[in-house]
Amino acid sequence: MKHFGMTLNLKDDPDIIEKYKTYHRNAWPEVVTSLREIGITKMNIYLLGCRLFMAMETIDEFDMARDFPRYLERHPRCQEWDQLMRTFQEPVSEAKSGEWWALMEPVFEL
Repeated sequence: MKHFGMTLNLKDDPDIIEKYKTYHRNAWPEVVTSLREIGITKMNIYLLGCRLFMAMETIDEFDMARDFPRYLERHPRCQEWDQLMRTFQEPVSEAKSGEWWALMEPVFEL
């Protein structure tokens, strides 16, 4: 099993933040199924202010660069979801060029 931490910001607008939370309380089934099909076994997203933190567990064979983008290809609704979610989001200042969800460095494990 592999573990990943990623971060992203939501736009600083209470209405946008509430809409984002509402969508995630009712995530589209095609998105959830597609994420599982590419090898993600668990995903949690946490929010503090505008900052999101995503914790993911995956199968051992999961490769972030290869597999994470593949969920967009699984079903047209996944692309629709991604485009919609991006209207609420913005990369963190620490993100690398072209990086949306910024991959975080693990520094402690218990």
